[in-house]
Amino acid sequence: MNPFHGRHFQGPIILWAVRWYCKYGISYRELQEMLAERGVNVDHTTIYRWVQHYAPEMEKRLRWYWHHPTDLRSWCLDETYVKVSGKWFYLYRATDNRGHTLDFYLSPRRNTQAAYRFLRKTLKPLKAWEIPKVINTDKAPTYAKALVWLKQEGKCPPDVEQRQVKYLNNAIECDHGKLKRIINPMLGFKSRKTAYATIKGIETLRALRKGQAASWYYGHPQGEVRLVNRLFGL
Repeated sequence: MNPFHGRHFQGPIILWAVRWYCKYGISYRELQEMLAERGVNVDHTTIYRWVQHYAPEMEKRLRWYWHHPTDLRSWCLDETYVKVSGKWFYLYRATDNRGHTLDFYLSPRRNTQAAYRFLRKTLKPLKAWEIPKVINTDKAPTYAKALVWLKQEGKCPPDVEQRQVKYLNNAIECDHGKLKRIINPMLGFKSRKTAYATIKGIETLRALRKGQAASWYYGHPQGEVRLVNRLFGL
């Protein structure tokens, strides 16, 4: 099935706009001007609809290529803040010790239930040998309770150790800052649905930029473009 059926623009142009928006931290109006300079006249609201439709689909199609832990010894778990409709939401994120993105989850609350849902989502698709021996978190008690629940349910091995040492999470906190430099120019999100859809695209493109799928395109930017286009049948 053609994923661009019914669109008034060609698929490569649509993916071009979605990739640029999710990768470089610009507003919809700025992207509209950039495309106009290249002879593509499209309204910023149309670009918004493209991002909401194709960013989650891009994450879905590319996830298999980047969603594999490369450091099986330890993970870093932490959350950062994202403003949605004037309120702060919590973006839970996990990386390995190399800074490679493992998973993410947007929640309106920062509690044990949210930490549990995030950890369950992160662990569910992994094979037994991909689960780390150590999980590094901050001092928040929610992670400890969530891990206990998962171990009781058999969804997390009982020998997984949690370390609550702040400096061990410096790598993921630094990664938060790089993510925020992309999100901040977007001037906020209007709803949790639109925020999560956009973040899916941002996290996916950042994973590719980190080289997490480099073995499939040899780490070259043009190879990244070809990989994305190929998965959309272009």
